[in-house]
Amino acid sequence: MTDGVEPQPQYDGFADEFLDHARDSLYNAHYDRPTCLRLLGEVAGRTVLDVACGPGLYAEELVARGARVIGLDQSPRMVHLCRERVPSGVFHVHDLAERLHWLPDESVDLVLFALALEYVDDRRSTLRELRRVLRPDGALVLSRLHPTGDWLRHGGSYFDERIVEETWSRGWQLRHWLLPLERTCEELHEAGFLIERLLEPQPTAEAALVDQARYERLLREPIGFLAIRALPAPVR
Repeated sequence: MTDGVEPQPQYDGFADEFLDHARDSLYNAHYDRPTCLRLLGEVAGRTVLDVACGPGLYAEELVARGARVIGLDQSPRMVHLCRERVPSGVFHVHDLAERLHWLPDESVDLVLFALALEYVDDRRSTLRELRRVLRPDGALVLSRLHPTGDWLRHGGSYFDERIVEETWSRGWQLRHWLLPLERTCEELHEAGFLIERLLEPQPTAEAALVDQARYERLLREPIGFLAIRALPAPVR
């Protein structure tokens, strides 16, 4: 196993399938998106940076709520789908291994970083960049795979930081990092953030109509995601 996730945009080859899946899926539409949007709070009139914006499902809802959206994704196809879905947004093809050179300091009110932290090798540098472009009174909302769920699926030492390969239900093959919760908290601290809230969300009631068995399991077991709202730490 190499020391990094593949540099190629892993979702590019199945971007259209992913849009079809994520639009109404239990985990995306009835679990992660409602949680992240709740943590972002009021967005009307605010500039939101949608990091790893995917096909634009979060961006679409943010614009509907009155936000100005700037987005980025490593996948050119995802960005194309995003531009089609949210024509009022501004979207960039961008690899998070690179600095956000096209964004000035303190230029966005909120940052959304949903379900993508696990695909970033140098997470500290990425989080520092997000801290740089965020206004002092802003907030970062990120979601990630629940580390306990990762450990239950993959075994080994919970505290080992390692890359795994998974094949999802539609045959999509992905590589991502397994990270203990402490690592995510420490990386946020090192990047200049203070954690305001940490949620272990439960699915909405509508999720039961999509998949009753998974809905009930998510109500009992930490096998899904967690979400964090973090604030810029005061500069000393």
